[in-house]
Amino acid sequence: MKTGDGTPGKSTPPAVPRRPLLAAAGLAPVLVGLGGDSVAQSAAAHDPGSGPPAKPLPTPVPTTEADWVDVVRALGRPGRIIRRTYHHTPFPRHDLHVVSRGVVVSPGLALGSHVSFARYDNGSTLMMGDLAVTADEIPALTDALHAHGISQTAIHKHLPAQTPDIWWTHICAHGHDAATLARGLRTALDSTGTPPPHRPRPSRPLDLDIAGINAALGVTGTSSEDVHACVFVRRETIIEEGHVLPPGLGATSAFNFQPLGGGRAALSGDLAMVAAEVQDAHAALLRGGFELVELHNHGLTDEPRLFFTHIWAKGDAVALARAVRPALAVTNVTPAPSD
Repeated sequence: MKTGDGTPGKSTPPAVPRRPLLAAAGLAPVLVGLGGDSVAQSAAAHDPGSGPPAKPLPTPVPTTEADWVDVVRALGRPGRIIRRTYHHTPFPRHDLHVVSRGVVVSPGLALGSHVSFARYDNGSTLMMGDLAVTADEIPALTDALHAHGISQTAIHKHLPAQTPDIWWTHICAHGHDAATLARGLRTALDSTGTPPPHRPRPSRPLDLDIAGINAALGVTGTSSEDVHACVFVRRETIIEEGHVLPPGLGATSAFNFQPLGGGRAALSGDLAMVAAEVQDAHAALLRGGFELVELHNHGLTDEPRLFFTHIWAKGDAVALARAVRPALAVTNVTPAPSD
């Protein structure tokens, strides 16, 4: 599952070292200025000898909360604007009691369904998300998604040996009426036990060395839902179904730390990689003592083609953060920019 977006603080943390990504013919240019309001205006390079210029791909445009009033009403819960572009809504599964490797999994660690909406310069809207459901819920959810024209682009696991059996399905849909997309998703979610919004609990300090985790990973993470999350985004411009994705949407490496007491944590993480990075990243993770849960894709037509490996470990939280850093170093990521 993918979890929330990182929110760096006032000081700029050191960037994670990376191995240069080899350019491939036909892929989109490298994104410049992740913190900007939009991505490159055209994701297709033109070869003068190959014919007329390619038509520019649809690109996301800045939005405000006012642009998503109908979506909020259709979903029945508020969300928030991420980096002045896309609207993000979480659906934490507070109703589930899930145990993995002896750990009672909090919704923030790995049970957070979520959906995002992005508006494009051609007037269309992209809806993209990831839903956590039980094995008993997934047949009805699948039927409802397909009945409303919402594609399932992946069905897989995020956690090892969990009880009860949980599945995660990634979804994607395009349309010119964002509220219609949201109503279709709401109908699908209503076929599951996904609970209504709950009143936020007062924030409390986590029994973790937050500064040590952030320093070890070279990022300023965020603490919420009883976990500390550190998020990184791919540097490339990512294309999905012929649309340029907003930076960070659908292409993040995220690491969630749930306190276990005494500075220890359960870590549930997810690395976004291109094919050439997978084996080196896996080797680094195995040296660090991480359990590789599953290797899979989240999308069907992404360019460059992305692979995601979900990982699991328990131990001293700072030591876990240090151990995952070498795997990040061989991938083309950077700390997620602030909102």
